[in-house]
Amino acid sequence: MKTRRNFLKLAGLGAAGTALFPKLGKSTDTTFQPLEKSVANAASARPNIVFFLADDLGWRDTTPFGSTFYETPNLERLAKRGMRFTQAYAANPLCSPTRSSIMTGLFPARTGIMTPSCHVEEVKLQATLEKKTPPGRKVISVDSVTRLKLEYYTLAEALKDAGYATGHFGKWHLGREPYDPLHQGFDVDVPHTYGPGPAGSYIAPWKFPPEMHFQGQPGENIETHMAQEAVKFLKAHKDHLFFLNYWAFSVHSPWQGMPKLVEKYEAKAKTDPNNPQRNPIMGAMIQTMDESIGRLLDTLDELKLTDNTLFIFTSDNGGFSYLGQGLDTGKYPVPMTSNAPLRGGKSQIYEGGVREPLIVVWPGQVQAGVKSDAVVQSIDYYPTILDLLGLKPKPDQKFDGISFVPALKQTGSLPRQAIFCLFTRYAQGETPPGASVRHGDMKLIRFFHDGPNFAHRYELYNLKDDIGEQTNLADQLPEKVKELDALIEQFLTDTQAVLPQPNPGYKPHKAEPGVSSTKINGWRVVRHAELSLANGALVVKAMAGGAPVITAKAPAVNGTISVEFRMRTTSASPARVYWNAGDEGGFPSERAVKVAVTNDGQWHEYAAKMTIPDTDGNLAGIRIDPTPDKNGQVEFDWIRIKKAGGKTVIQWDFNGK
Repeated sequence: MKTRRNFLKLAGLGAAGTALFPKLGKSTDTTFQPLEKSVANAASARPNIVFFLADDLGWRDTTPFGSTFYETPNLERLAKRGMRFTQAYAANPLCSPTRSSIMTGLFPARTGIMTPSCHVEEVKLQATLEKKTPPGRKVISVDSVTRLKLEYYTLAEALKDAGYATGHFGKWHLGREPYDPLHQGFDVDVPHTYGPGPAGSYIAPWKFPPEMHFQGQPGENIETHMAQEAVKFLKAHKDHLFFLNYWAFSVHSPWQGMPKLVEKYEAKAKTDPNNPQRNPIMGAMIQTMDESIGRLLDTLDELKLTDNTLFIFTSDNGGFSYLGQGLDTGKYPVPMTSNAPLRGGKSQIYEGGVREPLIVVWPGQVQAGVKSDAVVQSIDYYPTILDLLGLKPKPDQKFDGISFVPALKQTGSLPRQAIFCLFTRYAQGETPPGASVRHGDMKLIRFFHDGPNFAHRYELYNLKDDIGEQTNLADQLPEKVKELDALIEQFLTDTQAVLPQPNPGYKPHKAEPGVSSTKINGWRVVRHAELSLANGALVVKAMAGGAPVITAKAPAVNGTISVEFRMRTTSASPARVYWNAGDEGGFPSERAVKVAVTNDGQWHEYAAKMTIPDTDGNLAGIRIDPTPDKNGQVEFDWIRIKKAGGKTVIQWDFNGK
């Protein structure tokens, strides 16, 4: 059994404090004393370790990985010192599951942590099927484990037992006490929060639970403050081996950047209006995160520890590339980021949700300024760190990950057949639960029970030729589907994962399969368009004479609603969404909501918020003017209506079922 560690003694807060965490956030009160057990640097050939994990940072959200809007000079500086991996993956498209994989070297499918629910009060140590499933969903999802179980011998415990001083800074999100960092191998935990981060804003005063007593100066950014605390830990252990586990709060919501930086990126967005990455708030947040990395690098240089420090930088899942999720982005009606050319984003097992930036630096051991195309995953960090340090796992300890030291040393290929991902809930855009395997350049996705008669549905992509996962080869290559699906089945069996099941209460929306010029799945052409179903999408093809208009009857609701849809287009014109109520025959122009669209031909999600007053009665119909280019077309993956609070009232799917 793991024992609780004395935070006040190990963090060096002194005997004057009367609370468990007295004024913990004030830099003048938080000090760190070297531990007697830690090994002196001068006597060890092993490096110090800094592990920096960004939150919701997409694969292309930094300049070393191709962004032309965000500015990350310190990550450029880091990349010049080490190896940049272009095919690094998270083990899951959400944060807590990936974090569990880093700490254990195990698939989330094995630990059972499948969603970021480790802050909830309920202690749930075994995954189960959810008890209630909406009738419009074909699949029963899985309820996640809510704690990283104490039985795992974590990376922090392994390093602590090897003589390292261990400090965790920032987001944990793997469980409340007694599943917190202090019970999982860390000597120090700042700010000792079990949740995803401060509510409402990253700019002080922060809204943490009152008992934390964690505050900064008014107007101070949480990431700036966390970097200051981490720097003090580095300085306190400059003569001893340390493991600094810095898991940033950024660039997760709440969406708020430092005002001067937001102004800077506002001006930059005006000069580059077609850049899919042009949200000024995200620009400001990424720059602040990058500045925090710079403070760590400056401190290591100042202390002359750079040459003896292994520095790992990565992210926990893909970038948040959606609209219509209750975000208050004010006058910036564009997604927080774009993962293009990758498809999808956070919570989806398409590349945009799981492919991550990765930089590894160890001067003299890892060649500087080079790129690696080796396929690595977050389950690999634990065994790789042990390998680099010459440490062995416990005799009975097994990893799902492997050491990618051969890639770091450039001595050969990695001894692995494939990488896997399991996601057991509906994702953004109602994407059904699924599992994926990447084998060489081929990637197969199995969507559980989403085909006819609850059979699995498959999507197969050649990532070498189709990194955006646009051309599904499943029908063309049935033998390859069969081969790779066998690997998925083996993975699911080996991890003993709890899997989604068919929903016996499924009641699909009335569908009219095939091609129709007047009505498909409840949607009609009013004018200037032809409708068809193709490749799982509703295709609206423009005709001569004017802008296309499509409509559908809607459930009788009122109040604030959100009409949301997933669409792709090459048109630069905005879409418009209208509503009517009662027995109105038309759609009054004053009820139109304009929606800015991204015209890159990729799938994006959009939302139009509107309020139906009680005085107008109930909602009766929805109209969408998608405005494709002349004689062009737009495609809809799905359309839905949500009430305030997020409850889906109706969803129209266009997958032919």
